[in-house]
Amino acid sequence: MFGIPGKQAVTMTPAAAARIANLMDKYGHQGLRIGVKKGGCAGMEYTMDYVSEVDPNDEVVEQNGARVMIAPMAQMFLFGTEIDYRTSLLESGFVFNNPNVTEACGCGESIKFENM
Repeated sequence: MFGIPGKQAVTMTPAAAARIANLMDKYGHQGLRIGVKKGGCAGMEYTMDYVSEVDPNDEVVEQNGARVMIAPMAQMFLFGTEIDYRTSLLESGFVFNNPNVTEACGCGESIKFENM
């Protein structure tokens, strides 16, 4: 919907693609749907849900066996985002490197976009 012809809406690092592909295989899902919703101390939060059926309105990004669907309402907020998966001694999880974010909360889970 909001894409540039020939350019994916989001990209995944090899670590993120491997983790998403693993989750798809392990649980038999079609992929992960990412989006944003109102909430958190900065105003918005990312969402991730397992998908058993692809919604025809979703933007679908496939990379190295991983499939991510972007909810229609979130496409303009997520365009240009790189999804990474990081593991440390204390935690592991997905990280969104989003060029559209103007502010982020110290907790790392709440974000703000221009004019929001």
